[in-house]
Amino acid sequence: MQTDQQLKELVRQKYSEIASQDKDVNQASCCGAGGCSTEVYNIMSDDYAGLDGYAADADLGLGCGLPTQYAKIAPGDTVIDLGSGAGNDVFIARAEVGESGYVIGVDFTPAMIEKAKLNAAKLGFSNVEFRQGDIEEMPVDSNTADVIVSNCVLNLVPDKKAVMKDIYRVLKPGGHFSISDIVLKGDLPQALKQAAEMYAGCVSGAIQKDAYLECITITGFENLTIQKEKMIIIPDDILKQYLSEAELTSFRNSDVGIYSVTVYAEKPTVPKNCCGPDCCK
Repeated sequence: MQTDQQLKELVRQKYSEIASQDKDVNQASCCGAGGCSTEVYNIMSDDYAGLDGYAADADLGLGCGLPTQYAKIAPGDTVIDLGSGAGNDVFIARAEVGESGYVIGVDFTPAMIEKAKLNAAKLGFSNVEFRQGDIEEMPVDSNTADVIVSNCVLNLVPDKKAVMKDIYRVLKPGGHFSISDIVLKGDLPQALKQAAEMYAGCVSGAIQKDAYLECITITGFENLTIQKEKMIIIPDDILKQYLSEAELTSFRNSDVGIYSVTVYAEKPTVPKNCCGPDCCK
């Protein structure tokens, strides 16, 4: 079993490669990894093209939802995008905050940060910024953000509780998040759990839906809402790279479900008796 640091390095290396891949390749695979399917073109990502602020050069096809569409972003807000990639959600959030707002993208892959900065320069934006860093310990001051968004990223982080605690720290009191992510119902086959490619592909790093939601509530967030949920079907031609025919048949006949969920929650205006960093030492 790999350590947390080894898993992080795996993701960093894989997403450095993904930064240079075509969108078509990423959409036909699991978050750009896990091989490509000839059966299904668009496995996880939703279509951003109709949203204000959309920049085709920044869309790598790596998401599993449209969190910015649900994030209740207002003009003048400060927004942070976790795992900002080439900048797609940052630029869409900028269209919502306007000239008076500010958007920060955080990503720990240098190749993604470089690509995002080039895209921002081409667009001439002065109120967006990209910072390299770990979303478990964001390079952002406490009580900075009105809104945090993230698209198919937390499943790549080994310590999800640490991410939730840092989201709590960085949000202003009364601030909120809208996060799209991959969760599970039932246990994945062992071969998928152990496959490095499927970890980088947003699948084997996912946790149970109930555990995911509990992680949010025990951190101290309130008004938890599932804004959208859809089932993800991994095509057979990808699964056959990891499962035998018998294992594949068993998996298809099981009650295991892989889902994309978009989840909303708020940081209390006044800290309550909770496990958030502002109220438990």
